[in-house]
Amino acid sequence: MRLNENILLLGKKVVLVPYTSEHVPRYHEWMKSEELQRLTASEPLTLEQEYSMQQSWREDADKCTFIVLDAEKWQAQPRTTEESCMAGDVNLFLTDPGDPSLGEIEVMIAEPSCRGKGFGTEAVLMMMSYGVSKLGLTKFEAKIGQGNEPSIRMFRKLHFEQVAVSSIFQEVTLRLTVTEHERQWLLEQTSHVQEKCYRDGLSESR
Repeated sequence: MRLNENILLLGKKVVLVPYTSEHVPRYHEWMKSEELQRLTASEPLTLEQEYSMQQSWREDADKCTFIVLDAEKWQAQPRTTEESCMAGDVNLFLTDPGDPSLGEIEVMIAEPSCRGKGFGTEAVLMMMSYGVSKLGLTKFEAKIGQGNEPSIRMFRKLHFEQVAVSSIFQEVTLRLTVTEHERQWLLEQTSHVQEKCYRDGLSESR
């Protein structure tokens, strides 16, 4: 999605930046992990395929992707590369042509040292806020493998409710409808987030 290609979102624990070619080598290394392949229901790709995928996701109007950076590392030194600060990614898929107000959300904290620190929670809240304010979304779905208990617990804490279980795909579907009450709660949870300008791996934020 080109809508977010010049946007950086600065939170307390994480920074969200557009997925660019700079991020592909690290992302490719992550996705060699059998654990991550299982948790994300992904097939391993070659590096060349990963670059093609990155370009496709940048162009596709129904996919919004941000790379999740460790904010503390990223802000520590102005010359720190984004690749060295990468923690994971967060995505929105607008996959229902009949309902443009519905977004499927997913998050992956791939870097083991970044897990258990609340990075995923803040990234999801920031992405949901972006989806509501910029994309006009009012409903979110998360499809999670039945064995991924930490992710299921996280989404439940964010007010998602289980609506379906697929024994075939071995996944749970959770949903959140953004009522006015939920919208206000979401805005409160993300009131600290700053939106800044992003340009090709460099930003005006540091």
